[in-house]
Amino acid sequence: MEFFFEVLIGGLLAGVMYALVAIGFVLIYKASGVFNFAQGAMVLFSALTFVSLLERGVPFWLAFLISLAAMVLIAVAVERVVLRPLVNRSPITLFMATLGLSYVIEGFAQALWGAQVHGLELGISDEPLELGGLLLSQFDLFAALTAASLVLVLSWLFNRTRLGLALRAVADDPLAALAVGIRLQRVWVVVWSVAGFVGLVAGLLWGARLGVQFSLSLVVLKALPVLIIGGFTSISGAIVGGLIIGASEKLAEVYLGPVIGSGIENWFPYVLALLFLLVRPAGLFGERAIERV
Repeated sequence: MEFFFEVLIGGLLAGVMYALVAIGFVLIYKASGVFNFAQGAMVLFSALTFVSLLERGVPFWLAFLISLAAMVLIAVAVERVVLRPLVNRSPITLFMATLGLSYVIEGFAQALWGAQVHGLELGISDEPLELGGLLLSQFDLFAALTAASLVLVLSWLFNRTRLGLALRAVADDPLAALAVGIRLQRVWVVVWSVAGFVGLVAGLLWGARLGVQFSLSLVVLKALPVLIIGGFTSISGAIVGGLIIGASEKLAEVYLGPVIGSGIENWFPYVLALLFLLVRPAGLFGERAIERV
């Protein structure tokens, strides 16, 4: 039984890493109704910028601030070049725009910093820590605390401030929000900047775990089942979805792997997401679309 709980808790902590990427999707989807496929490229660019600055002798916190400033500049550029000309276009048009944007950001990152693989050390040990007789990863515990802090801050920001009210208004009806004096461009810049900050945090944690390389942008694929299960409009749903995916894939690998075959954790989350689409398409915390006919 002790081994079961070690696998379960380890999976829950690993799921927090998926949730960190999914939160960036949720922020932009709440503000514009767009699935931002470029989120993975933003994670890659932020991590690559940070580690490249560190390798050039820039102090840790200064490198972090410069990387954050770069993500804000990307947010401003995206609003001016991509979002503003496509206001009130169909969701598929905006999705295709973010798909192209992902390749642009990846290409710019490669031109700026090169394509070599970088190791990233954050000073956080990945050695097991014994708690209550269970062996848990110190790195995963740190990631879980980081995600919990982000969720608390973002929940306060979007539920208790005027910015959060403006964000919900823009998500419901951009034209109506413009009519009552909400500056759509400012809201989009702020939201993309916050998503860039979340992407930076996720990029540093994933980069420390996997190394900073161009395959890092593919973490968006693991965020898809998290979003489907938790819901595209809920920050807390992203956390819950990440926990479900992390726990289920680890348990499936350990207990079903010997029967079905190894590598089950690579595809089991998508099977789970497909079942959710059939039973509850909006996810556990998502808002159901109501259409008048």
